[in-house]
Amino acid sequence: MAPEKLQVLHALDVAGTQRYHVRAVVIAGTGFFADAYDLFCITLVTKLLGRIYYHAPGRGEPGRLPPRLEAAFGGATFCGAVVGQLLFGWLGDQAGRKRFYGKTVLLMAAGSFLSGLSFGDTPGGVMATLCFFRFWLGVGVGGDYPLSATIVAEYASKRTRGALVAAVFAMEGFGVLAGCIVTLAVSATFQARFRAPAYEEDPTGSTPPQADYVWRIVLMAGAIPACLTYHWRARMPETARYTALVARDAGRAARDMSRVLEVDIAGEPDKVESLTRGRDYGVLSRRFARRHGLHLLGAAACWFVLGVVFYSQTILQEEIFSDVGWVPRARAMSALEEAYRVARAHAIIALCGTLPGYWFTVALVDVVGRKAIQFLGFAMMTGFMLAIAALYDSLASPGRRVWLVAMYTFTFFFANFGPNSTTFIVPAEIFPAHLRATCHGISSAAGKAGAIVGTFGFMYAAQKADGSEAAETGYPSGIGVRASLFVLAASNVLGILFTCLLPEPKGRSLEEVSGDGGGESVNGDDADVGDSQILPL
Repeated sequence: MAPEKLQVLHALDVAGTQRYHVRAVVIAGTGFFADAYDLFCITLVTKLLGRIYYHAPGRGEPGRLPPRLEAAFGGATFCGAVVGQLLFGWLGDQAGRKRFYGKTVLLMAAGSFLSGLSFGDTPGGVMATLCFFRFWLGVGVGGDYPLSATIVAEYASKRTRGALVAAVFAMEGFGVLAGCIVTLAVSATFQARFRAPAYEEDPTGSTPPQADYVWRIVLMAGAIPACLTYHWRARMPETARYTALVARDAGRAARDMSRVLEVDIAGEPDKVESLTRGRDYGVLSRRFARRHGLHLLGAAACWFVLGVVFYSQTILQEEIFSDVGWVPRARAMSALEEAYRVARAHAIIALCGTLPGYWFTVALVDVVGRKAIQFLGFAMMTGFMLAIAALYDSLASPGRRVWLVAMYTFTFFFANFGPNSTTFIVPAEIFPAHLRATCHGISSAAGKAGAIVGTFGFMYAAQKADGSEAAETGYPSGIGVRASLFVLAASNVLGILFTCLLPEPKGRSLEEVSGDGGGESVNGDDADVGDSQILPL
């Protein structure tokens, strides 16, 4: 018979939404606001960087970054994120959630600020230092994923846990929008002060020297929310679940939560000892493989598929923005006007598709459940991508482009009211306390690995098969946008299948879902199958 649950954990599970819940969401959410700003803002200034540093006199089109360098910008950040997710996830279980929580935002702030100070004697030197600083920015961003998700999940009650964790992740939408707004404001200000002709009128004069300040200001602005968050994170108490179930300090857990919840809670040290006995197995142990191996596979695989699909949707952006007139051809604009128009187009997509999707998840995740939303999201993304691929030539014709924009926007909506949100929530709920941050880090690292494949693999794959775009873009021939969309639709089907491996945590305590702290395991059997480990993780 399973031991009775600790009073402190029961009090957390049944507590109504209180001020400390809101505080935790705001603190973690501000970090995710900074995460999204820092990851996304480089997209808004990539074309500007090409014009500034890779202008070729006598060429009919403005300068653009070489394909490998464009890939390196995102790749450096994503690789840093993978390192941060794995490292800080492991540290969060070994040393506590709080101990390194502030360090992630310090890395983000330093990476953002130093990115804007990138230097070099040659264009390649500037880009190399920018990639270096973006890597360390990525380490901080990556570390924020497992720690924020785990902390908010462990603070929350079982009735509202999904909504609170989703609300943290939803701040990404505001971070994306903030990146657009800052770029709009800075580029408009410089454009008004330093008037420049279109490239086709004056190739050299279309990029004023002052444009070099624009991208630096945009990147450095990401340090502001990260710095603001550090003070708040430093004052947060350790989560009671970590203190009781991992650090095994029942008295401290009870004291911390008694003060927060304003109720008397007993420490119960004897009960903690009995609940945690024999629960030191690692991620690479046979016991973990038997109890949670399929869950980790499902969480990581779903996030990987989502990363591939979500980040590859950029293959349509440039063509859509040009077709509907949001962003004219590059040679018809000055450098600052192009930066302004690109930011405006992204802001429209964020307002119409990205932000609503996040907040639909917040509203419904504790009503319909995580798996239902994830199934729906993958299914709807499959449908819209198949429709766009099947009707691509027709949708690209004048008069029908509005339908292409609508379907593209709905694809983003169901990514966010779907797996982009739920893949963040579920790994924070289904694993035992002593491995929760580690497993979330592994799952999220798989997602960023998928982002690398999606961003760079399909950047090449989406090029026309006849090679007709090679001279303009610098990319070799690929399979084309239409064929790429069919491949991505098939990837979404894999996401649906891997979702079947996950348990449904809605309305259940973390201990019940994970089989931790005396609850039944999700497999219904907690028999000891051996503790032999390859590594003590």
